[in-house]
Amino acid sequence: MKNVIMIVLLIAGQQVFGQNSKQTVAIANPYIESINITQSRAAKLIQLELIKLDKYNVYDEFDMAEIIKGNENYTNDCFGISCLSNMGKDLNVDYVIFASFTGLSNKIAISIKWIDSKSGKLSKSMVREFDNQETELQRMIEILLKTMNGIDIDQVLMDRLKFNNEVITSNNIGRINNSGPRVGYAMMVGDMQEYAMRPMDQGGLDIFPGMSMIGYQVEKQYVGTENFSALVEGIFNVSGLEQGQFIPSITILNGFRIGKAGWELAFGPGFGVKKVSDGFFDKDNRFGKGNNAYFSRADWDQYSANTYASDSSYYDQFGFYSPPSVGTATDGAINYGSFYDSRGTLKINTTFLFAFGRTFNAGALNIPVNVFYSSSRGGGLAGISVGFNVINAKKNINPNEY
Repeated sequence: MKNVIMIVLLIAGQQVFGQNSKQTVAIANPYIESINITQSRAAKLIQLELIKLDKYNVYDEFDMAEIIKGNENYTNDCFGISCLSNMGKDLNVDYVIFASFTGLSNKIAISIKWIDSKSGKLSKSMVREFDNQETELQRMIEILLKTMNGIDIDQVLMDRLKFNNEVITSNNIGRINNSGPRVGYAMMVGDMQEYAMRPMDQGGLDIFPGMSMIGYQVEKQYVGTENFSALVEGIFNVSGLEQGQFIPSITILNGFRIGKAGWELAFGPGFGVKKVSDGFFDKDNRFGKGNNAYFSRADWDQYSANTYASDSSYYDQFGFYSPPSVGTATDGAINYGSFYDSRGTLKINTTFLFAFGRTFNAGALNIPVNVFYSSSRGGGLAGISVGFNVINAKKNINPNEY
């Protein structure tokens, strides 16, 4: 029985001794700048996190009230080590903790200092930058206090709140405005090649299936880093002037410039005009104009009038002439489709362009060289483009300054 009593007393004594052996701390009013929180609330958050550490006897605002209210120096701008150490002596605590909270654009900087009241010196301090998440201030304080006291921290929490000092939209690179002329040459493929080489009396251009291109490019950079840029490009272009043709187009591209070597990839839609008609190709020379001769609907009407008008079977009982359609004349072997025809109706032509190349630099002069393919229904253009532009202006991407 005596042994049991001794053990109980020993445990009780250890608990009392343990409690009395804890160092005492008080929290001074923190410094707040550009953050939506009051000094008293910020101090309360620090107090709560210190209590949760279970390593210190933490004075609350009621323990400190008599001393603090009796000295105006402690309530107004007591931020220096001398003032804080005097506060600690008057409160009779081992340490006074002072913190500052500063909002800096897209981050929050928190600094915590421990002042040794007896020596009047700085015992320890730490500064951390966090992502700008004001609702998570208590967790930020938790991270600092645990780190300063050698306590493990949840890594997931650290990753969610840390400030990633990575250049995404760089203030240093800025938004660049480049504009300049472009010249190039392209070969027609598919239906466009056939259209270019088709005789003019069949609605073709009767030209070599290649054409020059001259235009002007407007370029805007909307993301810029040291090794990556994202661009919006607009190209106004006229093709075929050397062959007596005037073919305008507008192309809107989303481009990416990668690496210091200036490799580029771009893609986007293009808009132009074309002339088309309903017609067909006589692949087997059924109508005597040669293999793959093109007949528009008007061509067929004229041909059928000349060919079948003398045939009485195409007249009804009242004497009205009704020529056969091409489908009837060929027993359904040939039907109308829509094809390029210089004699036809003007319509909007849509394309999709892919380009790959590299920009060579000479000081402020950029020389882009690109190979491209402009795809449209049944054909397209494949070619090369060369130009130059000069860095005209730079603007800061992030308008928020610290």
